[in-house]
Amino acid sequence: MDMNAYETEHLELLRKELAGCTVLLRSDGSFPLDGPCEIALFGSGARHTVKGGTGSGEVNSRFFITAEEGLEQAGFTVTSKKWLDYYDAMREKASRHFLRRIKNQARKNRTLAIIESMGEEMAEPEYYFPLEGRGDTALYVVRRISGEGSDRPEHDLRLTDTEIRDILTLNVRYRKFMLVLNTGGVIDLSPLKNVRNILLLSQLGVETGAVLADILLGNSYPSGKLSATWASLDDYNSDTEFGNRDDTRYKEGIYVGYRWFDSTGGKPLFPFGFGLGYTEFEISGVSYYAEGETVHADCTVTNTGSFRGRETMQLYVSSPGTEYDQPYQQLAAFAKSDELEPQQKQILHLSFLMRDLSVYDEKKCAYVLSEGDYILRLGTSSRDTEVIGAVHLRASVTVQRAVRAVEEPDFADFVPQRREPQVISDCIEMNPDVFETKQLKLYEETIDRQLAELNDDDLIYTNIGSFKKAGGVTDIVGSAARSVAGAAGETTAKAASAGFPVLVMADGPAGLRLSTRFIKDRKGNSYTVGLNLSENMVKLLPKPAVKVMKLFSAKPKKNAVIYEQYTTALPIATAIAQSWDLSFAKTCGDLVAEEMEYFHVDLWLAPALNIQRDIRCGRNYEYFSEDPLLSGLMAAAITKAVQAYPGCGVTLKHFAANNQETNRYNSNSVLSERALREIYLRGFEIAIRECEPYALMTSYNLINGIHTSQHKGLLIDILRRQFGYRGIVMTDWVTAGGLFSKNAKYPVPDAALCSAASGDLFMPGSAKEFRQIRRGLKNGTVTRKQLLENASRVKRVASEMKQMK
Repeated sequence: MDMNAYETEHLELLRKELAGCTVLLRSDGSFPLDGPCEIALFGSGARHTVKGGTGSGEVNSRFFITAEEGLEQAGFTVTSKKWLDYYDAMREKASRHFLRRIKNQARKNRTLAIIESMGEEMAEPEYYFPLEGRGDTALYVVRRISGEGSDRPEHDLRLTDTEIRDILTLNVRYRKFMLVLNTGGVIDLSPLKNVRNILLLSQLGVETGAVLADILLGNSYPSGKLSATWASLDDYNSDTEFGNRDDTRYKEGIYVGYRWFDSTGGKPLFPFGFGLGYTEFEISGVSYYAEGETVHADCTVTNTGSFRGRETMQLYVSSPGTEYDQPYQQLAAFAKSDELEPQQKQILHLSFLMRDLSVYDEKKCAYVLSEGDYILRLGTSSRDTEVIGAVHLRASVTVQRAVRAVEEPDFADFVPQRREPQVISDCIEMNPDVFETKQLKLYEETIDRQLAELNDDDLIYTNIGSFKKAGGVTDIVGSAARSVAGAAGETTAKAASAGFPVLVMADGPAGLRLSTRFIKDRKGNSYTVGLNLSENMVKLLPKPAVKVMKLFSAKPKKNAVIYEQYTTALPIATAIAQSWDLSFAKTCGDLVAEEMEYFHVDLWLAPALNIQRDIRCGRNYEYFSEDPLLSGLMAAAITKAVQAYPGCGVTLKHFAANNQETNRYNSNSVLSERALREIYLRGFEIAIRECEPYALMTSYNLINGIHTSQHKGLLIDILRRQFGYRGIVMTDWVTAGGLFSKNAKYPVPDAALCSAASGDLFMPGSAKEFRQIRRGLKNGTVTRKQLLENASRVKRVASEMKQMK
């Protein structure tokens, strides 16, 4: 079947920009190459290249270009076919052992193997094959993949002995050698200190292999910067908790990522914001000034090398640490240049609001800017900056009132040794009178008259996703909708008489996740043909389960029309953030919105902007960064782009502190209110302030003992009253399929409590949640008035969206 016009157009648009998501970590000047040549290609990612992570971030695209295919399509002759064939055979054998272990583990734990295996990936096996290949150029492609359901074990974070041995051998043997990292997260590269060229290719969707060839030939070039700190595994903060089954304490407080490294003097291998290119730049003409509460900085970037390129300037601020402990510095603004030819220059402008540097004072329940000097540091990474001046605030000022929203944890946050204040002679004054103290707002949704006439049962349906009575595995893997095959869910059609529109929701965040093959009935409902599961997932299901699923899946009648649909796989969110390019983020949003229009999807369940708190989180690839500013601005750029298309909306997720996959349905994130507000909610606040997303999704985890989906302090006091959010709040996909442990310390979410906390939709919906809300109405857990407010909010937002189309 020929590609659709939108597929061709979208791939061409991405192909031009994807190299900007890649990060050149080391370079000796050997690349780019003069042209296609004989090349020796090795490593797990050569033929088994990864386009993105597993789980909701997996996109069913029409095809995918591996590293080997990309090189050959570009005219290279791969001279190591024998090695690649050896590796294939060995990997297939190791895969059989892996699947057998998962099945045995599932039997032992009395669970389904498909659930037991969620997010878990086979460890790279050890082996020895001769490194045979002609030519004077070689690549070694390291592959790592992670996903929803499991965190990354240590073997996934470290290189194997085999990988280290072969990479170091190739680095010496070949005149031109490049290590290519096809990974969505950090790998400990400390054993490879002498490797001359390292490219973080990341996972770029369909065109991953083609982009690698483009970069090698200089048709495009890496211009990305790291959105997370890369260090030796042994050099990360060892005092913080991660992956505890029940309670995980965020003892590091606000000192996450580079904030911890920079404040404690830790030495990363590659710091936050770092990235090289094929050329060099000079920074000059630096100036800064203030207007009201906004600080501006300008600089001139000149390409002083011999190749075209782009540079990203980063502005960090060191806040006074006299009244509150403060990180050494935090990112306040950034700007990326256009493509500059050799000797070409450009003036870049950076700016930020001073109030965005405020500290949350837990005793005052307020955001405060302390009196003192705010030191401005401009540079190209968190470890390559120069002081350009300071802003002096003459008195402390409260910029936002709040109320206590979460219970205090059972520990005190980490506080680093206080650094001595730096004296800055070049300083501008800022008058505290320029700041307005924002107050909390009262929020109450106007009740829709038509909905007020519904009986209790029909009103309850409006607070739950449209569900099939049978439920089942399809709902677990996020394909509960009927209007669009493979979409994750939709709102009910039972209140259509009251003007309650149906909203269709498709998963993300690497593009729309839909079924590839489906049939339609006379009513227009769509049904997936086949299981719509990955090959490994099918292998892990018991044979009787596969038979049952096939029995209940759509069976096309003879001569029935089988439709096909393919969507575009975007780069993973971490790669998008590594571009540090808001215009590219907009491009990604545009592509998604155009496909939403094409497939009649209303809400995209993305972007995901949780903080990459720990490199072990299996879902980090779905998230932008360890920094809330970079995360929030990237999410805002994508949201603006999507919602510029009439009737298309996003769903920011997962709100909030969703930072591990271990026991993800019952894990309790224990943290201080300051850390919650300044780190884990900050990106959401930025995105909401910038563009008012139509929807927001809560997370599976609890915060200080309360599920986020039923947390009134989180959803009402912070989200609605402080952030001023007026959109739809839905749960993550909580199913009745037995995913919650019966022996868990914390109970599963109760739909009545979710509704009472102004949670508008319990997704994907089941009869169980219907009964919970009905029971809650009778015993007073939730009021009819609250259910009406929730339904009215969904109807208002949905009606606004539908009227635009």
